[in-house]
Amino acid sequence: MLTTGKMVGFLLTMDYGKAREFYEGKLGLTFVMLNPFALVMRAGENLVRIVKAAAFAPLQSTVLGWEVSDVEAVVRWLAEQGVETEKYPWVADKEHGIWTTPGGDKVAWFKDPDGNVLSVSQHR
Repeated sequence: MLTTGKMVGFLLTMDYGKAREFYEGKLGLTFVMLNPFALVMRAGENLVRIVKAAAFAPLQSTVLGWEVSDVEAVVRWLAEQGVETEKYPWVADKEHGIWTTPGGDKVAWFKDPDGNVLSVSQHR
């Protein structure tokens, strides 16, 4: 049953304006609506509901990610949008922050204005 439905992601924010500016203006997601319950954005066929919280501590692990066909190209595009990837000390690629797993997958992480960790990944 769940394999045929569309996914809905959930994130927290403290500022709807900054969240919308980032997800729409920098990542290119489509604005759907802002109602008393959430800022709703569309990423392809999937929705992201961004819920306002008075305060929260963002997780230090990935909360939302995109599988892409060319992670290097996406990281370059993110940089053009003003989005910097995280440069974790254990990642050998210090310039772009792209980690290559032992199996050959590639992952890069970046944060939204609230500190939520997002990722792009390319799988073999």
